[in-house]
Amino acid sequence: MSQPEKRTTKRSHSWFKKFQYDPKTDSPSDARNVLLVVVALIAAVTFQAGVNPPGGVWQEGNHAGRAIYASQKRAYYVFLVSNTLALSTCILVITSLTYRFPFHLEIWAATASMMITYASAVFAVTPHESVRFRYPLIAASVPFVMRCFGYFFKKYCMSENENQIGSQEEGEKRDGQAGQQV
Repeated sequence: MSQPEKRTTKRSHSWFKKFQYDPKTDSPSDARNVLLVVVALIAAVTFQAGVNPPGGVWQEGNHAGRAIYASQKRAYYVFLVSNTLALSTCILVITSLTYRFPFHLEIWAATASMMITYASAVFAVTPHESVRFRYPLIAASVPFVMRCFGYFFKKYCMSENENQIGSQEEGEKRDGQAGQQV
């Protein structure tokens, strides 16, 4: 009786390695296009979730038009802050990836309008007595503040660091030349 042959598959590469960005084969333009599609999908989902919250809205009674999910304060806070953070991050990425493109000003106007629409819809369906709106506002500003901090850190701290490294290298060159002349 013959035994079936054992197949040994060598898993040197994971399946997802095939799909990772490779600067040798993938162009930055292709990577930007993929990022724009992914971010646009995330923005669409988060926008829709904010406008039509999970569980829907009360249809009758004193709370008509208000989010049912808001009756669970902590869970609704987590949802609202996370959703707002995701949407504002997507908007930041979209505006960053389309910077200096044709119609860039129009993209800024559209994304700003989308954020205002999102905020007004969230304010409309959220009972005012159950949620403090400072948390979603802080969450909306976090990506933009982090981007600004990163920019200023890179511009000022890194340039000072480069100047210090450059002056140390110049000093070492001078010391080396002075040692050769002696």
